[in-house]
Amino acid sequence: MATEEMPGLSYELVEASQPRRQTLRMPLKILDPGRSKLTTVETKRIISVLDETIFKVELVSTFSHVIDNLEEFSPTLGPELTGALQEHQRLSNVMEATLAHLEEEGMLQKGTCKGVVYGAEDPAGHLALLTQGLRGSVRNIVRLFYANPVACQAVREIAHARHPANSHFIKCLSDLRGFLFERLLTTPLEEKEKRRFLNEISQRDKKNTEMIAALEEELAAAIQNRDDEISRKNATIKDLKARLHNLAKCSESQIQRLRTDTEKQQKAELRGSQAKCSKLQQELNLLRAQLNALITEDRESELALRKKKYKVEIEIENWVQKYDMEMLEKQEEIEEIEAAYMVEKEHLEELREKFALLDQEYSQIKEERRVKQEQKEKAEKELAILVRAATLIQALWKGYLVRSLLRSKRKKRGRGKKGARK
Repeated sequence: MATEEMPGLSYELVEASQPRRQTLRMPLKILDPGRSKLTTVETKRIISVLDETIFKVELVSTFSHVIDNLEEFSPTLGPELTGALQEHQRLSNVMEATLAHLEEEGMLQKGTCKGVVYGAEDPAGHLALLTQGLRGSVRNIVRLFYANPVACQAVREIAHARHPANSHFIKCLSDLRGFLFERLLTTPLEEKEKRRFLNEISQRDKKNTEMIAALEEELAAAIQNRDDEISRKNATIKDLKARLHNLAKCSESQIQRLRTDTEKQQKAELRGSQAKCSKLQQELNLLRAQLNALITEDRESELALRKKKYKVEIEIENWVQKYDMEMLEKQEEIEEIEAAYMVEKEHLEELREKFALLDQEYSQIKEERRVKQEQKEKAEKELAILVRAATLIQALWKGYLVRSLLRSKRKKRGRGKKGARK
């Protein structure tokens, strides 16, 4: 039964993986820091302090070797550094002698606590003075090394002469520096995104593992069913062989026929079972290939997304810089406009005062013009009346002249007609 249900399960898994391609396309390189350089002053200071600490530890860890071979290094170190190292050796010897003396007298308990010897009874206070002197000597030697780059480089080149514990300590500091640098490069948003991505990868891996385990269980069940079927067939064969053995005396031909049929049936069922197992194995290989293809596809899309993210960040930085520059220019323009506005405002006040005076004068002039205009209109009306009267008089006079002329012509015509009749 398990072998018959297997193909349907594999198809469902393949179909379910299609939408996950669209939703889970996070690149694997999201685990890397989003930036390559520190941007804030605080983070740069932290890394700078840690680098300086590692540098000082590298210098201090070589003091014993340099002191043991002081004659060899003295030409490179110079007289001042050589004297400081000799003084440091003297203080170290005095400290060792003092500690040995206190230990012999039972006034010292071996051990240190944060670099300070504890459990010692030192009424005179020599141990504290020696400790303070050694600290000052180390600070002085480090300061002199800072002032002498050649000697500093020569001492750093003898890293092989360090004690293994010192080398291990320096390596731990360097690892701490790398870890801290990576953490400082990662923003809280990127850290949250990284955790979310790891959680998704873990869930996907868990689901794929469960899927493979289920397929393997079904494959094992199918193999077990095949083995059980073969066992049952073998038991049947044995039973048939026993029966054939009992019936051998009765019918040899029947026994041979049954044996042949049984073997054929066994081979056919074995071939069918092997075919089903091969099909299940092919489906399992197909699912594994699909899983590998999904992982490869995610890795390929990661680079494109990474480049796109980097390009967007560069564009954002450019736009921010451009915005800042434009804001500065706009601020300067605003200040210039405000200054011009104040000047114009003062000028406007002056113009308003002048306008008030001019408006008053204009009102007076306007009133005078109105009076003159009324007088002019009155004179024009009177003139129009006179002109009209003159026009009427002229019209009447012309009419009178025309009528008089017509009368005289009529009289002349009447006289002419009378003379012709005579």
